[in-house]
Amino acid sequence: MGELDSAFIQDIEHRPNLKSTEPVGDGIPTIDLSALTIADTQKLASEIGLACQEWGFFQIINHGVPLKLQRKVEKVAKEFFELPSEEKRKVKRNEVNPLGYYDCEHTKNVRDWKELFDFLVKDGIVIPASPEPDDKGVRTITNQWPQYPPEFREVFQEYAKQVEKLAFKLLELIALSLGLPENRFSGYFNGHTTSIRINYYPPCPFPHLALGVGRHKDPGVLTILAQDDVAGLQVKRKSDGEWITVKPTPNAYIVNVGDVFQVWSNEKYQSVEHRVVVNTVKERMSIPFFFHPGTHVMVKPVEELLNGENRPKYKEYNWGKFFVNRSRSDFKKLEVENVQIEHLRL
Repeated sequence: MGELDSAFIQDIEHRPNLKSTEPVGDGIPTIDLSALTIADTQKLASEIGLACQEWGFFQIINHGVPLKLQRKVEKVAKEFFELPSEEKRKVKRNEVNPLGYYDCEHTKNVRDWKELFDFLVKDGIVIPASPEPDDKGVRTITNQWPQYPPEFREVFQEYAKQVEKLAFKLLELIALSLGLPENRFSGYFNGHTTSIRINYYPPCPFPHLALGVGRHKDPGVLTILAQDDVAGLQVKRKSDGEWITVKPTPNAYIVNVGDVFQVWSNEKYQSVEHRVVVNTVKERMSIPFFFHPGTHVMVKPVEELLNGENRPKYKEYNWGKFFVNRSRSDFKKLEVENVQIEHLRL
C-alpha cells in the first residue's frame, strides 16, 4: 500500500475518528420548498431561520431543479473525471486563473484528497489584481471548458441557471427570516462572483490520516451542495462541537450560510465549520454552488439589525479583495493561515 505523501497528512487533532463517520438520522433539518405559496412563505422563512441559528446548515427537498438535469450533470461530471490525466490537465488552473481543473487543492495549508473543476456562473468577471488594499489594478478571469465530454459546457451552464434561481429564492427567504424585506440583499449580486465546483474524491487507502477537504468555513453568502449517495460531509454541531456525518437524502440539496451572512446578520446566523471524510472503497462526488456577491460590495453588519444592545461586531471589508486573497491560498501552501473574518472582528 506504500506510504501517504506527508502533504496530505492532517495534524493529529484534526484527523477523523472513523468510528463516528456513519451518517446520523436526526442531523441537520430538512425543509420542503414545495410549500412555497404566499400563505406559507413566512412559515418557511421561520423554519429556515431556526435552522440557520441552530445549525448553520439545512437540507432542502422539492427545490424545483429538474431531476433529469441533475442526472445529466452527474453523468458528464463522472465522464470528465474518468478522462486520462493529460486530457484533464489541458484545462488546468493556475495562480493567475483560478478556474478549471485542479488536483492539488489545499485547505488550512494541508493538501486535500480530491480532484476538482471550477467555473464561474457569469463568465468573464473583473476582479482586483491583488488583495493589497492600495492596489487599484484589476484583471479579468474567464472560464476554460474541457473539449470532452462534448456536452460538458452546455449541461453545466443550464444547471448553473437553475441553481442560481434557487439561490435567489433562498436569499429572499433568509432576508424574511431576519425580519427584513425579501429583496434586502438582492442589490449586492449585480456582477456577482458566484462559482460552481465539481469535487471528485477517489477512494483513499489512508482515510484515518487524510481528508477529502479539511475543516473550513465557506467565505461567501450561501453554499448549495448537490452530493451523490456516498456519505462524506461532516458538520461541526454547534451545540457540542461534535462532528456529525450528514446522511445523503436522494435529490436534496444541502445549504449552509457562509461568512458574509454571519457578518450581515451580526452573528445571528453563523458560518459553521465542516469537512469531508474519505473511505477506502467508494469514490464520491459533490457539486457546491458558491453564491458570492459582486466584487464592489463592502460587507458589514446590516444597519436595520443593529441597536444599542447589538453593536456591529465586524469591520467593513471589500468582498473583491477578500475573494482574491482566499483564492490564492486554495492554490498553494502559504506560510501563514489565509484571511478569515475572525481577523476583522471589532
